[in-house]
Amino acid sequence: MNNRLPPAWSKHIKPGPAPKLKLPQANLPVANSPSHAQVDEALLQQAYTFQQAKRLNEAQDLCLRVLSRTPNHPLALYILGTICLGYDDEAALRYFARAVGEEPKNPYYHLSLGEAYVKVGEYSSAIKHMLHALQLKPDLVDALCALGRAYNEFGKPDMALPVYEKALKINRHHPKVLVGLASALTSLGRMDSASAHLKETIKRRIAVPAAYNDLVQTQKFTEEPVELQSILLELRNPKLDSDGAQKLHFAAGKVLNDLKRYEEAFDHFNEAKKASGYKFHIELYRRWVDSMIETFTPDMLVARAGYGNSSDAPVFVVGMPRSGTTLTEQICGSHPDVHGAGELSKLRRVANAIGLKTSSAGDLSRPIMSITADMSRTLAEEHLSYLTERAPAALRVVDKTPHNFELIGLIGLLFPGARIIHCRRDAIDNCVSCFVQNFSEGHSYNSDLRTLGLYYREYDRLMRHWDKIFPGRIFENRYETLVEDQEAQSRRLIEYLGLPWDDACLRFFDRDGSVNTPSRWQVRQPIYKSSVKRWKNYENEIQTLIDALGDLADK
Repeated sequence: MNNRLPPAWSKHIKPGPAPKLKLPQANLPVANSPSHAQVDEALLQQAYTFQQAKRLNEAQDLCLRVLSRTPNHPLALYILGTICLGYDDEAALRYFARAVGEEPKNPYYHLSLGEAYVKVGEYSSAIKHMLHALQLKPDLVDALCALGRAYNEFGKPDMALPVYEKALKINRHHPKVLVGLASALTSLGRMDSASAHLKETIKRRIAVPAAYNDLVQTQKFTEEPVELQSILLELRNPKLDSDGAQKLHFAAGKVLNDLKRYEEAFDHFNEAKKASGYKFHIELYRRWVDSMIETFTPDMLVARAGYGNSSDAPVFVVGMPRSGTTLTEQICGSHPDVHGAGELSKLRRVANAIGLKTSSAGDLSRPIMSITADMSRTLAEEHLSYLTERAPAALRVVDKTPHNFELIGLIGLLFPGARIIHCRRDAIDNCVSCFVQNFSEGHSYNSDLRTLGLYYREYDRLMRHWDKIFPGRIFENRYETLVEDQEAQSRRLIEYLGLPWDDACLRFFDRDGSVNTPSRWQVRQPIYKSSVKRWKNYENEIQTLIDALGDLADK
């Protein structure tokens, strides 16, 4: 759950002590008892206090109590939305939408609804509500920053820049302004400008850990920068919280890795993982993979021939993170008939809605069997409309969400004509590259080396199953092959997409456009071979990972 509250929402609650509530005695009149509205307000004040203390279940219970007394109370709905945001984004959407319906002229409600839409990748709806918030309150800096972020994540960083610049004129000291502006510049490949803004952010003591973490990603270091000692000094700050420590340790590790001081770097990566506190239940995930394999069988697919939509527009680039998915998308997206859409959440939302959540280890056959032919066509057509919105003229639209490897069965059901490119990389290299990244809690399998190795084995087991039930349909793109002979492998990729060759695919690093993944610096460079067998730099530190990978460590 997430205890983040959108800006200034507590202005909606009157300051001061909550009324002291007394239960009336049976059959006796009560003098000066608080009004119905006062009781609601007191309960919501207490809910806010609980949320700030991260007592989220208690906060939620109080909001539900208010709604039982006063159905559709907008502030109760709003607080429930903030509680769910980041934990159950679909529920957050519903609560915020109801709050907006009750109070359509409240800019904060529109802003939070927009932020929830960003969480689920519905950028057009997000932008609509953020613009509405700004119509209601034009100087709302949080809404400007949220709008800039939405444009950036939607692949339109050029539209984000003037939004952040407007926010900068209103409040240069707002923690999200300079960092957001730098993020948009980085997405455009303007690393020097991004670096300058991040250095100003640090100088102003604004969001220092995040700024350092972003700053060190803008270049590769060959000499020790002055920032390294500053980062190490920040790590000794007794007031540093766990999130800040995580970001600073990753920043220090990245610089030290660039400088080939590998043992020191790995110490920082380990400390970053400890600071994150993330946990992953590998046994639960293993049972989920078991259920997917048992559900999606050749006979099941034969019985559903004719389901979905046969469009050949969708292209899914899948694999483990850091396996070359961004590089593959950039090569394909450099073709004039292809649009690289980045990482889209639409398919995952569909999967979660029908009951395929990875957090559930139950029988997955029931939700799959509930999909009728008509339902499959409806789901497919909605998804195609979602893709068309991003690139109306493109013949192919690439969704490079790595973890769609979990949903290849669903892809096969909904899009029998879709192309699927599986990016594979040396197992140890792939896992080490994941481990040194500052991934979100959604990648909690990456929190320790043993769990990461065991997770990789489950990924490999599931992919072998998909290859078996979709023979010849999945194109395996080996990272090492692509690096060794870029042109030959790029030509194979474009041929697989059913398109004529275009030399622009060899100069993907010159391509205009947004990149919003951890690989955004690398894909602005020509292909390099230094990442092959990179794990040997850390051989003494990663024996736990090698043991967990078992026989896959040799592949």
